[in-house]
Amino acid sequence: MAVQKSTNIKWHHGKIAKEDRIKLLKQKGVTIWLTGLSGSGKSTIAVELEHALVENKHLAYILDGDNIRHGLNKNLGFSPEDRSENIRRIGEVAKLFTDANVITITAFISPYRQDRDNARKLLKEGEFIEIYIKCPLEVCEQRDTKGLYKKAREGTVKEFTGISAPYEEPLNPELTIDTSKMSIEESTRAVLNYLEEKGYVSFG
Repeated sequence: MAVQKSTNIKWHHGKIAKEDRIKLLKQKGVTIWLTGLSGSGKSTIAVELEHALVENKHLAYILDGDNIRHGLNKNLGFSPEDRSENIRRIGEVAKLFTDANVITITAFISPYRQDRDNARKLLKEGEFIEIYIKCPLEVCEQRDTKGLYKKAREGTVKEFTGISAPYEEPLNPELTIDTSKMSIEESTRAVLNYLEEKGYVSFG
């Protein structure tokens, strides 16, 4: 974890309580953490999920792995240390979005269990939903829309998850979606159903 360097600071509380935002937005803020191999379908599901939620009058926003590395985390590479810092920063951003009562969707490989657990610990009970986007490596390689697996096999892309770097599967995710067996529509519906069943949103 990052060391606190700033001193003489304190957390400032506003006049608007979380309950006020729940009433205003008619939803409960939550972080939906999609994790899985490159090519498993995380970003595709995130986009469809965000669209479905907004279409149904719910405020949602995606924090996508590639997009975040263009700005906030552009100074980070793919070493184990940089991957951990990448996820730490995202966890902190997701915490702020969730506190603002936004349904926050993250789409990151986030290969290390400890990093995902640390992100969960930043949030209150019930504010973190880990969803394992499961897909066999060979299927991910067949999709390979970015050509990254091919480059990883050739050795031109180093420390690539699933090939030259590890991926630690979630042990107890709230939801597991196997995209080698489920369509994008079915996968998205499964998440929407979970959100409604648990009372985060209402589609009535």
